[in-house]
Amino acid sequence: MTRQPLVTSLDQYEVWFVTGSQNLYGEETLRQVAEQSQAVAEGLAGLPVTVVWKPVLKDSDAIRRLALEVNARDDVIGVIAWMHTFSPAKMWISGLDALRKPLLHLHTQANVELPWADIDFDFMNLNQAAHGDREFGYIQTRLGVARKTVVGHVSNPTVLQQVEDWERAAAGWAAARTLKLARFGDNMRFVAVTEGDKTEAELRFGVQVNTWGVNDLVAAVEAATDADIDALVDVYLDSYDVADELLPGAERHQSLRDGAAIELGLRSFLEEGGFGAFTTSFEDLGALKQLPGLAVQRLMAEGYGFGAEGDWKTAILVRVANVMGAGLPGGASLMEDYTYDLVPGAERILGAHMLEVSPSLTTAKPRLEVHALGIGGKDDPVRLVFTADPGPALVVAMSDMRDRFRLVANVVTNVEAPDLPNLPVGRAVWEPAPDFATSAACWLAAGAAHHTVMTTAVGIEVFRDFAEIAGTELVVIDEDTTVRSFQRELRWNQAYYRLAQGL
Repeated sequence: MTRQPLVTSLDQYEVWFVTGSQNLYGEETLRQVAEQSQAVAEGLAGLPVTVVWKPVLKDSDAIRRLALEVNARDDVIGVIAWMHTFSPAKMWISGLDALRKPLLHLHTQANVELPWADIDFDFMNLNQAAHGDREFGYIQTRLGVARKTVVGHVSNPTVLQQVEDWERAAAGWAAARTLKLARFGDNMRFVAVTEGDKTEAELRFGVQVNTWGVNDLVAAVEAATDADIDALVDVYLDSYDVADELLPGAERHQSLRDGAAIELGLRSFLEEGGFGAFTTSFEDLGALKQLPGLAVQRLMAEGYGFGAEGDWKTAILVRVANVMGAGLPGGASLMEDYTYDLVPGAERILGAHMLEVSPSLTTAKPRLEVHALGIGGKDDPVRLVFTADPGPALVVAMSDMRDRFRLVANVVTNVEAPDLPNLPVGRAVWEPAPDFATSAACWLAAGAAHHTVMTTAVGIEVFRDFAEIAGTELVVIDEDTTVRSFQRELRWNQAYYRLAQGL
């Protein structure tokens, strides 16, 4: 089978820029429409996803054919639409109804300032996006088309940021639609929140979630050659501050070699199967010598999604967040709220996991260590030890609510951590918005999971756009949240999402 190295980049994607007009205005006006719409598209050229200008759309058939072409192209992840002049909205019905990719309505115009002294009716006919975009907005709402609307001139940095956020969300959606996720073993026994409807997940998000026996992975691990293990150990020695007992010739060096073999086997299994995400479970390790720790951390840092204890929903979120944050400082990782510092007025959350926190959350050099693990019944696993960098972050969980998936996001700030000499894992310490008590009460009210993705690369607006594209419930805990308003939103959402799905 051909191996497929994972791509975590926005370089392979395109967004098409389409402009609406009609034949009423004549060739000279349409020539100006084309020139000016090209200039607007060029104003988006510095964004992370390539924006491709398409010829002006003037009739229903051309609009429908463009939508079908967009649908058929895996590399085209969305459409930006602008009505430069007046494009009668009935022309857009069949095309909008056929479109299956994310849509951004850019409500803009060619000029920033109006040339007041020179305005005549030819100018008005040409520059009437204020008129045409309202017609377009009506038909989108009439058809129930999900979209993002961005208002302003493309020279405005705020406009560019809003378009970039949408591009990143569209890329995350494209990654989810083509994602294959391998589960090694099942969920941790008796745990509720890591369960979920995998069939519904494929329908809603496009991700394929299936299970492979752990000993299938063991066979790949055992196929790792001594030469490949030697080479990977050299990478470890160059990349990390390695504990003395793990160095070549030291008493626990074999543990490091075992960890390297697990990484080589896991990587080869994922690449040969075309998987972009995976889960493990400490209750189902087969003949593996260690619970995978170092391997999982490094693969997450490269863009793979991961969920511990069989948590495939969090694995999806980690992969999506990695794609949406491609090229930005920071990273995305499995995270878990572990314990609290409840000093009044200075409450903090200590997050970690047994082993599997991605080093993409830090710019410091992690330390590679080996320690006992009280569960799993295997050899002591190797792992990277570090603390996430201070700064803005976001934690997002996915829960199966029976009739829908719910995303819950909390805006947080990672802070400097006290010394943690006896906690040998990757970890983060954060302060949640708007305050600890409100955050925790709302999180619990929402039924949000204890596993999350923590991202330090993208903010809440990207996840808002992703949820809109996916047609998925998102509730946000941020600086404006109160417990009472949050509880009301949960009640309204329960009714809305049931009605929106139809009978």
